[in-house]
Amino acid sequence: MSKIIGLTGGIGSGKTTVGTYLSSLGIPVYIADEAGRRLLQEEPVISQVRQEFGDGIIESGKVRRDILASIVFSDEKKLQALNAIIHPAVQLDFQKWLAEHSKFDIVVKESAILFETGYDADCDYVVAVAAPAELRIQRVMDRDNVSRESVLSRISNQWPQEEISRRSDFVIENSTIDEMHRQVNDFLKKMRNI
Repeated sequence: MSKIIGLTGGIGSGKTTVGTYLSSLGIPVYIADEAGRRLLQEEPVISQVRQEFGDGIIESGKVRRDILASIVFSDEKKLQALNAIIHPAVQLDFQKWLAEHSKFDIVVKESAILFETGYDADCDYVVAVAAPAELRIQRVMDRDNVSRESVLSRISNQWPQEEISRRSDFVIENSTIDEMHRQVNDFLKKMRNI
């Protein structure tokens, strides 16, 4: 049976970089955000979204993510309604994915909101990816071509890095690639010896 490792961290922490490195080492990585985007365009989620938000959100049989975003990010109850549709679908999808990857000793479930969604309940261990605040801000500004204020607004809508780290079993400091690789390799050695 696979050890399930939860991988989480705030925006700009480098969790995707860590996930990519783990994948390069042959470890399967399930990316919950990507699964959520994919499932949003598949049944039965499309029908559930149509029922909750109306026909105007559907175009050519697909959910208009831009319209959906404008609705849910200005109304907390609508966001909760969307999450009540998406999160169970992602959980079911993850269970199917996990069954397909059962031959691996370690698998990773990456989610920016691992704790907030309760996805950590599936995990044997949780790893937080952390980085200094200024480095996180600069990474997101460079990656997304957005202002500092925009990044700070996004950060303010997430759990604090300190809380994510406190709830996690391990923390990987992702200030440099070499240091991150060393910490990931050390972590994997520990996991394989447990």
